Amino acid sequence: MGSRVELFARIRRDVRVEGLGIRALARRHGVGRDTVRTALSRAEPPPRKTPVRASSTLGPFKDAIDAMLREDLEAPRKQRHTATRILARLADEYGARDLSYSTVRDYVRLRRAQIDLAAGRRVEVFVPQEHALGAEAEVDFGELWVVLGGVKTKCHMFVMRLSHSGRAVHRICLSQAQEAFLEGHRGVRGVRRRPGPEHPPRLAT
Repeated sequence: MGSRVELFARIRRDVRVEGLGIRALARRHGVGRDTVRTALSRAEPPPRKTPVRASSTLGPFKDAIDAMLREDLEAPRKQRHTATRILARLADEYGARDLSYSTVRDYVRLRRAQIDLAAGRRVEVFVPQEHALGAEAEVDFGELWVVLGGVKTKCHMFVMRLSHSGRAVHRICLSQAQEAFLEGHRGVRGVRRRPGPEHPPRLAT
């Protein structure tokens, strides 16, 4: 897979040589239409923005959360603090108004396990499924019949589901040979949506 500079060059070349429109260029190169417009407006891709991480707003309240979780060591299971209850107490008792539920939930999940372990209690272990970007995908072929030139023809639907995003790529192929398998992977780059009326699957030979 080439760089964005090479991608921009290929897009601009296809416009000069074949006169393709934005929709056709987006489909050919597997990118969004905004990317095509950017490539046509400038030869060099814009520099990538570095995200600015905001400082944690949870810091001043961690001791209070830990104290609530330690209270739970002596409380019946059904009376233990949930993340929602802790967030409400922080707002009522400590004036914490800018905390998000997800921030409190993630901290509570981590600290509860640590506090329970330190107290010698049985720890419930959860293994979250995490898939790195571009690292895993599920691929399969399915059979279908299409009419080509008035002739009913047996084809194969290449389906790839990306584990990280859950997005899918669909390509109609005339065979399940290695060439079709590799051709199907070319549609992965820049996947935005599932094929629909405006984005029909391409027929790979």
